[in-house]
Amino acid sequence: MLIRPHHFRPNPQTAADNTFQRPADHDVSREAYDVCTRVAERLSAEGVRVHLFEDETDEHPDSVFPNNWFSTHAGGRVAVYPMYAPNRRGERRADIIEMLKAEYRVQEVIDYSGLEPDDLFLEGTGAMVLDHVSRIAYAVRSRRCDPVLVERFCTVFGYEPVVFDAADPAGVPIYHTNVMMCIGTDIALIGLDAIVGDARRAHVAQRIHDTGRTVVALTAQQVASFAGNAIELRDHHGERILVLSETAHRSLTAEQVSTLSASCRLLPLDVAPIELAGGSVRCMIAGIHLDPR
Repeated sequence: MLIRPHHFRPNPQTAADNTFQRPADHDVSREAYDVCTRVAERLSAEGVRVHLFEDETDEHPDSVFPNNWFSTHAGGRVAVYPMYAPNRRGERRADIIEMLKAEYRVQEVIDYSGLEPDDLFLEGTGAMVLDHVSRIAYAVRSRRCDPVLVERFCTVFGYEPVVFDAADPAGVPIYHTNVMMCIGTDIALIGLDAIVGDARRAHVAQRIHDTGRTVVALTAQQVASFAGNAIELRDHHGERILVLSETAHRSLTAEQVSTLSASCRLLPLDVAPIELAGGSVRCMIAGIHLDPR
């Protein structure tokens, strides 16, 4: 599921803790609109089912990142999340939830957004990277990812929480887990060096190894280039596609590309205007793990 924004811009309310974000030197709203159009077209051409929604308002500069406010889960469950930035809370849309109910078998919607007045936040699959097979929720502790809510989510949805601290080379905390980590069927991209503490870093690496995945370790520069912000999708034949940005793809070594290509075909997409807001392809895509009606 994608949101095509009509008034995209880097969000001033998220700039303080999102070091991936960059100011735009001109109005990029039209470019962002066109980028979303091309992403939807390319994914559809690759055999991925795409639901494309419009955001015609000018109140939600980050609406292009819907993965932060909802997630879907096998068995017909949908989670709705509390958001840190006040101007992001209006991104939650009843029409999208109703579409999910109409097109897919939704049994239950669990809404955590009422925790915002208590300053408790958990920004969906930005805050957590979910291993749907081994049932592990990896989560970097931050103001957008409260460990108490991670535990609560994991108890309800049946995941094992693996919470850790992570920071960039300057010591600034990583704001979302999904900018440094991607879990695929048999590969995992992760900026291991960003994890704070040798013991914790070793524990997270071992936990991934224990699931049988090949670990592709990312450098700090590759994380800054959004190499961790990828997502594995499936086409209508069930074949795996690793979707990532062209920025991310250019940062990878030949050996890393070979390792990833052995698992799934790579689909680099040009989303440079969107990356000014501090997120990339994975942030743009809300995966659907529900059974169709």
